[in-house]
Amino acid sequence: MTKHTTPAAELHANVSVPFNQARAMPKSVYTSAEFLEQEQRHIFAHDWLCAGRAETLPNAGDYLTMKIAGEPILVLRDRDGEIRAMSNVCRHRMSTLLEGRGTVRTITCPYHAWVYNLDGTLRGAPAMTLNEGFCKEQIALPKVRCEIWQGWIMVTLNPDAPSPEVGLAGVRDLIPNLDMSTYTETYRETFRWATNWKVLAENFMESYHLPMCHAGTIGGASKLEEMICPEGTSAFNYHWILKNDSVPLALAHPSNTTLQGDDRRKTWLLAIYPSLLITLTPGYFWYLSLTPDGAGHVNVLFGMGMSADWIADPDAASHLAAVKALLDDVNVEDKGCTEKVYRGLLSAMGEPGPLSHLERPNFEFAQYLASRIPA
Repeated sequence: MTKHTTPAAELHANVSVPFNQARAMPKSVYTSAEFLEQEQRHIFAHDWLCAGRAETLPNAGDYLTMKIAGEPILVLRDRDGEIRAMSNVCRHRMSTLLEGRGTVRTITCPYHAWVYNLDGTLRGAPAMTLNEGFCKEQIALPKVRCEIWQGWIMVTLNPDAPSPEVGLAGVRDLIPNLDMSTYTETYRETFRWATNWKVLAENFMESYHLPMCHAGTIGGASKLEEMICPEGTSAFNYHWILKNDSVPLALAHPSNTTLQGDDRRKTWLLAIYPSLLITLTPGYFWYLSLTPDGAGHVNVLFGMGMSADWIADPDAASHLAAVKALLDDVNVEDKGCTEKVYRGLLSAMGEPGPLSHLERPNFEFAQYLASRIPA
């Protein structure tokens, strides 16, 4: 009789070997609905997720919405200027409240017009005076933990998760001269690709694919022999590549006297577990924030922004337009490659192969997943 092996058990076996013997993760962790349910429970409902950048909510009442492990969440700037998160579900008949992004003076339920203040407290509800059990002061939208880290809006359902300032302190130590809180987002969009969220995350984590997958765009801007993949941490992995001058915005601004030598052309690729992926250069950043939409699709928040010195440059607009056009083409290439991988994962003849030394971050990502998902 063949012993049944779960995707979680296969994952734990996969990471039980040293890195120099490592192979790609087993197919089941990408395709199994059972494993996805475990990810939602043990990862997405447990760790910090990114809702975007704080500067995209500059005024009181500016809001955005998201889902965490199936839970509708509302993130907004309140009248005291603080960014807070709360449930996006009415406390009456449980309709969702707001959709997408926008600006409101109050939060009004689209079903029965219950109205909430920007701090989540109930402001009013029509035709409730005859209900003796109704007490407006006792009703409020449940709060959700929300913190700003390096300009990123971080949200978690876990009341006991360590603060990002503690858990991600190593990022600031690693890159002390690139303060992400001083960068400004200039563009943001969302899209949905036909691949597993981990396929796209792993695609970001290694630059081994650049010469081939991105031959038409950025593949020639760096060399495999100049890619460095050090050991990461339990909270994030990283690597860096050295860029040539084909994309001026990727380099330190001429007025920047802090960065010297190769640091002026170094691009950092930071994978903040589970699903915030940041490309950071001296001149700009771009990022992906991923949430699964079934095993075979991923919802992607994509944004980009510029450093303060480049924003102040007279030619900032033209540089930004050029980078935006380039990244649009890069995304088309990545979409094609990652969707091909998912189709291959569904093949009966497909088998995970050995990893390159340039794929150390992928192995560390698998170790992170195994640390969260019980065998």
